[in-house]
Amino acid sequence: MMNYQPTLAFARRLDRNDPLRSCRRRFYFPKHKGKNVLYFCGNSLGLQPKGVEQALRNELKHWREHAVEGHFRGDMPWMHYHKFLQKQSAAIVGALPEEVVVMNTLTTNLHLLMVSFYRPTPERFKIIMEAGAFPSDQYAMETQVRWHGFDPAHAIVEVAPRPGEQTLRTDDIAATIKQHGAQTAVIMFGGVNYYTGQFFDLRAITAAGHAAGAYVGFDLAHAAGNVPLQLHDWGADFACWCSYKYLNSGPGGPSGIFVHEKHGNDHSLPRFGGWWGHDEQSRFLMKKGFIPMSGAAGWQLSNSQVLSCAAHKVSLDQFDAVGMPALRAKSLLLTGYLEFLIKELNKKGARFNIITPEDPAQRGAQLSILTDISGKALFDYLTGNGVVADWREPNVIRVAPAPVYNSFEDVWRLAELLGKWMKVQLTH
Repeated sequence: MMNYQPTLAFARRLDRNDPLRSCRRRFYFPKHKGKNVLYFCGNSLGLQPKGVEQALRNELKHWREHAVEGHFRGDMPWMHYHKFLQKQSAAIVGALPEEVVVMNTLTTNLHLLMVSFYRPTPERFKIIMEAGAFPSDQYAMETQVRWHGFDPAHAIVEVAPRPGEQTLRTDDIAATIKQHGAQTAVIMFGGVNYYTGQFFDLRAITAAGHAAGAYVGFDLAHAAGNVPLQLHDWGADFACWCSYKYLNSGPGGPSGIFVHEKHGNDHSLPRFGGWWGHDEQSRFLMKKGFIPMSGAAGWQLSNSQVLSCAAHKVSLDQFDAVGMPALRAKSLLLTGYLEFLIKELNKKGARFNIITPEDPAQRGAQLSILTDISGKALFDYLTGNGVVADWREPNVIRVAPAPVYNSFEDVWRLAELLGKWMKVQLTH
């Protein structure tokens, strides 16, 4: 365990010894009064990698010079663009390359996957999910249930924390699954809860869901590129994620999906078909009869959105070069240092209540600070001093030091500002 020290000299020493310190130079930071902001909002939108502009220029040039023939010419013909993103995406979520594909956007993909995996019957119709899931997941599950003629009040089971607690216990999740198992069609959890920052035990949830005879899927919006994932080995049935948070692929960046290989070649599994998901060997014969491609690619509807995928590829290639194990190792130190500094402030009389699990294995980069009635004023104070963090109603400040571009000095500077705020509050 790292023996942290609450000094700027110590933070700078950690930065000098950081094997990933050069990664920071590959990103653009917004400015505040002529200096880089303290950016802790990668859980909402990651910074822009410096290679993105050139990647877009390359594709615009390819379009300008080849027009429609760009689908078939060059080192990365557009016809096969999704294939250029598979290997890197698979490494991030712990999958086989054929189990993943980049396409569409997150909630669109969640609905498409539910077509295949939520097929309720009068006996099995329930969906189990965490209470307080991100609203898009709540709305998706609600409308899926209604589409099939069920009442969400009876068909959706939400697992909530125990009274007085902020996060979920894995035992309570498993017990709920067991209780409703015979009526449950799908378990659908977020990988990391957007509000608390809790990283759920996805292996245990998958095992409990399968023991109950249900399909198990995950929304990995706050997990992909943030925490270690092994979807293939855990046996999850499906998953989806966005690319604009920790994966730094730009606003509205493309989504990815995972479909386990045990389902990838099951052509009897219902799905919504499209031309780009059809067998590529016979795609241009233009005949009736949908024959899905093997693996997750068989869930595609349309050809790749090349410009957004080009930006995504820049970031994926960076992740591939560094590797999730190295990023996770730094993330544990970086978030651990922030937690240490906040606890040091609390020893001096501050009341910064971290609701994210203390166990590093149950969290990623994000720490969620539960505030009192002055919380919004604290958030505005941080913003006014060049901190980019995130406010979530009713009273949480989310801070996410991303290991690929945040430094230990960034974390120290944030704690310094929190300390100054604390001193003002204690004198009033």
